[in-house]
Amino acid sequence: MSGIRIAALGHHQPEHVLTNDDLARLVETNDTWIRRRTGIAERRIARDESVADLATRAAGKALAAAGVDPADIGMVVVATCSARDRCPSTAAEVAGRLGLAAPVAYDLNNGCAGFCTALASAGHSLAAGAVRHALVIGAEKMSDVTDWTDRSTCVLLADGAGAAVISATDDPGDAGLGPVVWGSDASRRDLVRLQGAWQPHFEQEGQAVFRWVTSELPTLARLACERAGLTPDGLAGVVTHQANLRMIEALVRELELPEQVVVGQDVVGSGNTSAASVPLALSKLVEEGRFAPGDPVLLLSFGGGLSWAGQVVRCP
Repeated sequence: MSGIRIAALGHHQPEHVLTNDDLARLVETNDTWIRRRTGIAERRIARDESVADLATRAAGKALAAAGVDPADIGMVVVATCSARDRCPSTAAEVAGRLGLAAPVAYDLNNGCAGFCTALASAGHSLAAGAVRHALVIGAEKMSDVTDWTDRSTCVLLADGAGAAVISATDDPGDAGLGPVVWGSDASRRDLVRLQGAWQPHFEQEGQAVFRWVTSELPTLARLACERAGLTPDGLAGVVTHQANLRMIEALVRELELPEQVVVGQDVVGSGNTSAASVPLALSKLVEEGRFAPGDPVLLLSFGGGLSWAGQVVRCP
């Protein structure tokens, strides 16, 4: 069994900014209403970019920063629920565009929990010796599945991508990825959904999701820390799915974190980018120098299914 480290991170967002005032011209809403209920000030919307475009740009940055020969990437996993193409996979498209040799490439759809699920799955392959280097990407174009007449959801969603290169090491003690805590509650599978066969749109039962997250996720967060040999107060940071600032703040209060723990709040400027939100927020914080190499950060994601996945990772 190999150890694992995160070699590098990368992210990409579209240039076009959609503000709350812009949305007020589309639906009956206003900046005060949106900020009070979601904490979101603006979000990025892709105009001419596809999910594969977003994923490739984030992955290219991570690959360049990792210093890994593209020929050595043995696996590409793209977590997405908004890709329009079913086959070939977005992962195969990304691999082709980046000139990767012959990696196993597949897409994983676990809604907003997708990136953490994909990260753990790829990590298990590395630990077992199946591959030495993997590219794990969360990429979404949620604007394609947004109902722009529904003010309860259109104020939330946005586009973007984040990526990580993870590498096996010869030291089984390297814990760049801590043990995963994951699962689903199929009895609540309809609380977050993409409805419609060929032109789906995002729907959710917002209050029910909020209650579930704030009542159930703190226990799962503590369990992820415990499996990594830590307590929450030993963390350098927490990056949850960027669904809603109120939800993040409520979850963090339940964990009773020390003041110095950095909490990802990228949702304010980026909106809810589903499976892209965790790697996008983490990559930005690392780029800003908020974490030092080796710092333990809890990643925690949740979404349709209802599904969840979380683990403590060590920053590159």
